[in-house]
Amino acid sequence: MNAPFSQGDMRAVRLPADHPPVKVGRIGVLLVNLGTPDGTDYWSMRRYLKEFLSDRRVIETPRIIWWPLLNGVILTTRPGRKGKDYASIWNKERDESPLRTITRSQAEKLAASLAASAPQLTVDWAMRYGNPSIPSRIEALQKEGCDRILLVPLYPQYAAATSATVCDKAFDALKAMRWQPVLRVAPPWADDPVYIEALASQLTKELAKLPFEPEVILASFHGVPKSYLMQGDPYHCQCHKTARLMRDALGLDEQRFRITFQSRFGPAEWLQPYTDKTVEALAKEGVRNLAVCMPGFTADCLETLEEIAGENAEIFHHNGGQNFAAIPCLNDGEEGMRVIEHVVRRELMGWI
Repeated sequence: MNAPFSQGDMRAVRLPADHPPVKVGRIGVLLVNLGTPDGTDYWSMRRYLKEFLSDRRVIETPRIIWWPLLNGVILTTRPGRKGKDYASIWNKERDESPLRTITRSQAEKLAASLAASAPQLTVDWAMRYGNPSIPSRIEALQKEGCDRILLVPLYPQYAAATSATVCDKAFDALKAMRWQPVLRVAPPWADDPVYIEALASQLTKELAKLPFEPEVILASFHGVPKSYLMQGDPYHCQCHKTARLMRDALGLDEQRFRITFQSRFGPAEWLQPYTDKTVEALAKEGVRNLAVCMPGFTADCLETLEEIAGENAEIFHHNGGQNFAAIPCLNDGEEGMRVIEHVVRRELMGWI
């Protein structure tokens, strides 16, 4: 007697009687952001930092030099300090980081928006470091019948330390699978008109809410070591292109709208100008009203909420500045979701 048809959404295949049940015919969309610790305690932070700082894409220092530093000094002292930083922005209602809250919401809103026109889609989300992991969500999507998956690294500008390492982890997961789903990877969207328009619109709306007019607006991007640029990483150029297109869309000059780079780590030279040094210098030069936007972040996180809105605001005020505003990221708001849906629909062409 023949086995019943497998429960696929688009097609059915008659299987041998002893064949395990198989779901096929669905398409997965996996949004991936950088990562988050599971808690602010020492051991949660240590696990997260160890995974993050062990990535050869993130830290290219030779292992013989880096390994003793990481496992000796850094993982002993840094978890406590960073845990306090995370605690200052923690979403206490959900007991999770804002990045996890926002990324989940982005996936849920995307799923709801695509449901009517593309019912064969399953939308999920993951973190490159921490939970939910990329391998676990690829496996979950396959079990749901997704034999094709669109991987969307949530980085508008490409860097080996961000976009590429997401792909590395996804490909590592595929290596362990007998039946691999077909994988597409969404490219960066640093100069996409929909993205630039969303950034300009969001910034204009947020500036209109302020009780002051900024004399200078900084577009602060996450930094990387300068050596990465010199080895061919396109990130620096893509950040500058985004900033230039934003400046043109807003009708501002280079004195009013400037690009900087934040979040450097260690003694090596990173991409310049540095955000914190620029904020300090502007205050000392007599700038009293400053706004900072973070176009390279698709969701507010430690680097935007604690580093910019906290540390850099303090630097500005300490050196004579008066009014400081950290502009929210696109997040899961109308503008942010318009960009994500645009990228996803574009990259699903031919599949839906």
